[in-house]
Amino acid sequence: MFLGSHAINMDAKGRMAIPTKIRESLSSFCGGRVVVTAHTEERCLLVYPETKWLEILPNIEKLPTFNKAARRFQRLLIGYATPLEMDGNGRILLSSTLRDYAGLEKKTMLVGQGSKFELWSEERWFACLDDSDVGDDIPDELKNLSF
Repeated sequence: MFLGSHAINMDAKGRMAIPTKIRESLSSFCGGRVVVTAHTEERCLLVYPETKWLEILPNIEKLPTFNKAARRFQRLLIGYATPLEMDGNGRILLSSTLRDYAGLEKKTMLVGQGSKFELWSEERWFACLDDSDVGDDIPDELKNLSF
């Protein structure tokens, strides 16, 4: 399970070092292999352990190809999907295509989401947190959630 928020600096070539605790978990869980792809609703990236990605990929491929929303979903998730492997220093190299999609520059935020991570530009992450306009479309499950 991947939890927490981690500020990470990315270099000009798109390399970023995965924090040590996460690196150790990814190494044992999936041999340090991940798949990075576009988020379908937000301008950030999704980082899946390769094993988890291979579980969900068939479900994405089964979506109806004649449905416009489903095709967009497939195009983003599969079209941007990039297999990466951590190097000996625990770094991954993000392509310029992925960086451009999410607006990633030097300062990034890696945010645990249970079985995956979201990777945000630091600026967009804090803007997202400050955005109190969630709309009236709150699902019943969220309305009934108690902490």
